[in-house]
Amino acid sequence: MKVRGYVVSGYMAAIYGSALALALRLTFNPYLGHRVFLVIYLPAVLVAALAGGLGPAILATGLCTAIGLAFIGNTIAANTTDLVELCFFAALGPVFGIIGGRLLRESEGSRFREAQLQSIVDTVPEAMVTIDDKGIMRSFSATAVRLFGWTAEEMIGRNVSVLMPSPYRKEHDSYLEHYRITGERRIIGLGRIVVAERKDGSTFPAELTVGEGQVGSQRFFTGFIRDLTERRTQERRVQELQSELVHVSRLTAMGEMASSLAHEINQPLSAVSNYMEGVAALLEQDHPDLTLVSDGVKQAAVQALRAGDIIKRLREFVAKGETAHTVENPAILLEEASALALFGAREQGVRVSLRCDRDIRPILVDKIQIQQVALNLIRNAIESMEASERRELTIAVEAAEDAALFSISDTGIGISPEIAERLFQPFVTTKPNGMGVGLSICRTIIEAHGGRIWADPNEDGGTVFNFTLPFADSEAGHVQ
Repeated sequence: MKVRGYVVSGYMAAIYGSALALALRLTFNPYLGHRVFLVIYLPAVLVAALAGGLGPAILATGLCTAIGLAFIGNTIAANTTDLVELCFFAALGPVFGIIGGRLLRESEGSRFREAQLQSIVDTVPEAMVTIDDKGIMRSFSATAVRLFGWTAEEMIGRNVSVLMPSPYRKEHDSYLEHYRITGERRIIGLGRIVVAERKDGSTFPAELTVGEGQVGSQRFFTGFIRDLTERRTQERRVQELQSELVHVSRLTAMGEMASSLAHEINQPLSAVSNYMEGVAALLEQDHPDLTLVSDGVKQAAVQALRAGDIIKRLREFVAKGETAHTVENPAILLEEASALALFGAREQGVRVSLRCDRDIRPILVDKIQIQQVALNLIRNAIESMEASERRELTIAVEAAEDAALFSISDTGIGISPEIAERLFQPFVTTKPNGMGVGLSICRTIIEAHGGRIWADPNEDGGTVFNFTLPFADSEAGHVQ
């Protein structure tokens, strides 16, 4: 339909252009006399060619040729110059038409590709931001508008660092400069977890993937950002099912262990009972055989020690589970744990602020255990704010002497002084349905890594949980 519209508009341009050329010829006729002067008609042919292609160009050429012949009349036979000019003009018109048609097709294809690209940009599930080699944003997708809260008009032309919290905001331009000078890739083509900032100042963990392109001498970068706190409900449900499966597996394993332990311990305990009953029967005699009595007591003691050995071996088996200690960046470790713990936080109205010092020295830890501690504390903080009107969660890590200091701060209901004194003891809980073992396990893990954990009241209401972990290059940081 668009092509047909172009053709119609082209024919109309040919007619109106020829009419305008006629008006000009009439105006300047006293000065031109019987000369052809076809340059007056050339704009009409060009306009028709650009507006509709070959057909309108031929129509304009024919109309303008007829107008020219009408003015010069029979003198054309005596004027060779006019005849050559007229033939040249008649041949030039179709050439302009062919060129105009090609330009129209290319223009239509360009508009189609642009519309197709815009459609992709508007529907891509991740936020998409394009910047130039100086960090200035050139495009800001519809998903990015929904994710960050800024409009495209507000963002295009601004530095992309506005989407980052401090200190990353100040460092971003230096990263681009370093890449321009050295060509060393640190993130391009590789996905990584970063911290992003919304228009309202709240921060969130995000997965960032960056691609690079170049048009002529102009280099540009396209970033795809996915909010890790807003996974789909189905993914969350899969995780819940996996957790339930692990829980059932643990219960099964515990049941099998308890059954085996009961079977193993039952034999020595039964033997102890039998020996002691035999000794009691011997002692009831008037003249008991003390040798038999002594032997029975000794055998009972042997069986009791055997039961103790069984329990001891079980404790050693549990206590000596293999753990892998690796050197980790505290900021990245905490950001990854936050990404797991903050599922659904935004839907619950929790405003999250991540403050991670990326220049902090590394720590030597069991990554899974420490992330489990952080995850447990973050989930506890979110649950404590369920009944609060103000729900602000601050997650941070910074250097503190020879250790990394982690803190999780909430604006929840807080902890009573009576509970605070016994908070990290087993079976002490502030939850109606809690078992009171989570914080006890957290303390065991942190202390096993040479750190400590404690809780302070939040000045703005709520609680601040803190724990430290020694740096890997400090004497305390070498886990034995």
